[in-house]
Formats: sequence, C-alpha cells, structure tokens
Amino acid sequence: MPEGALATAWHLPVDSSDAVATTLYGRSSLPVIRARESKSAPVGVVGKVLRILEALDASPTGLQLREISQQTSLNKSTAYRFVAHLESEGYLFRDDAGAYVVGPKLARLGAGIAYHATLRNISRPVLTQLAKETTETVNLAVLDGHDVLYLEVLESLHSFRMASQPGMHRPPNCTALGKVLLAFLPSEQREEILPMLTFERATPHTIPNLARFRKELARVVQQSLAMDDQETDLGARCVAAPVLDESGKVAAAISVSGPITRMSRDRIQAFALATKKAARTISARLRHSN
Repeated sequence: MPEGALATAWHLPVDSSDAVATTLYGRSSLPVIRARESKSAPVGVVGKVLRILEALDASPTGLQLREISQQTSLNKSTAYRFVAHLESEGYLFRDDAGAYVVGPKLARLGAGIAYHATLRNISRPVLTQLAKETTETVNLAVLDGHDVLYLEVLESLHSFRMASQPGMHRPPNCTALGKVLLAFLPSEQREEILPMLTFERATPHTIPNLARFRKELARVVQQSLAMDDQETDLGARCVAAPVLDESGKVAAAISVSGPITRMSRDRIQAFALATKKAARTISARLRHSN
C-alpha cells in the first residue's frame, strides 16, 4: 500500500546528535599591540557561541531567546546578536513559535539524525497544513541506504485511513516517496542503488522490472511528481513530490496517501497539485534557512 498500510484503528509495527561548528580566523594586518588585544577576543566569542550551541543541542525542540539567555548566562542583547547572526548564516533556524533550533547547515556538520530533526522542524507546519487541506495521511521521508525511511507521519482523522509510523522502512520501487527520492538523486548515486532493488510484486500493479522502473523514474522527473497506484497494496493510492535543498539536490520527499475511494481518479489531480505546492514551500523554507 502506498506510503503506509490501510487501517481502521490499527497501526503497522515500527521497524541528536552532536553538531560541530568550526570558525576560522585569518591573520590580522593591524599593529602588534592591536593584534595582542584581539588575540583573546575570538576565544571569548567562540566560548559564548559554543554555550549557545550546547544549550540548543540539549533542547531538540528549540529554545526561545529568553531561555537561551538564562541557560548560557548571557544577557539577552548579547545572546540575540549571536543567534541572529547564526540564523542569517543558516546555522540556526527559527520555527513558527519563535524558538531557535539547529539549522540545516549546522546539522550537516553533525550526524544524519540531527539533519533529520531539522527537516522535521522545517517541514512540520507545511505538512500540518497539507493534512488539513487533503484530510488524508501526509508523510515525510528520506533515503536510508536503498530503502525509504519515514521521518514524519501525520495520519488522517478518517477511521478508514493509511497508517504508517516514523522509523518505518519500505522499498523504493513501489512507493511514490521512493520513486521521487530515486528519480531526483544524482545519476551516479541512483545507479548504485538500482541494481539492489528486487522488484518483488506486492500486487499485480507493482512495477516488475528495472527497465520499466527506469521509464517510470523519467516520468517522475518530467512531472516533478510520483504516484503509487495500488502498487504496494490494493485499494490505496499515493502522490509524492520532491523537497530540494539550496543546491537543487533532493533532500526529502513528501506524500499524501489514502484509499482509492477518496483518492479517486477524478480527484487525484487536486491531491497532486496540493502536494507539489507543499513540497515547493518546504524547499523554499529549507533554502531560506541556509
């Protein structure tokens, strides 16, 4: 079933890291006496910045400026000067509630888990709005090796709905999310993954071989959209679109999934347009935070 299992009241079983910032200081061309004065200044600045980053690392959901000031013993004006600069450089991100969280640039200097948390923070308001508009289950996913890893799942409130959970893994060849993630990968990375796919047929609609799958990926790139039309489970459909980072590379994919009774062929275009619009919004937020 696309992006999750069709459910009434049950769910499928479910299958922060340190960020490092390095600051480089060039040699000063000022007279020796001035250089001696400035020699200790960067140390104090770095210490204050590290205190801020350590406080945020211990609070994955983010901190308000007042909380940063309290936890680092910096006055609010000093704390604001540092966090505002870190935000402008993409190392911090301010969420809709005004809390500062680790941004994509800084997360990339750490482990993937931190970057996943950043993706969730940036995407969640948009995913919430998409779920309200479509009333269906909304998903955020990335590639984990050659599998699709679900990072965020906002389930539909319908009693008959798609049910997935964060942490779930699925094969990419029969899911709309997986098709998008593979289609927008750099070609050399995609060619490393494609030979690993087994193309086990979950339903009569599952793509059976690599040749047909390559044609499907070409269509996905052309349309910036993928569909799972009962390819994982009978009775369910899903549409997915790519989230692109500042370099134009695929950072994640989002999808809307539901039963074919509600995601009918005459309504699928509306779901597709809403999903693509949300993906573009998240992409813009991701680029802006960088």
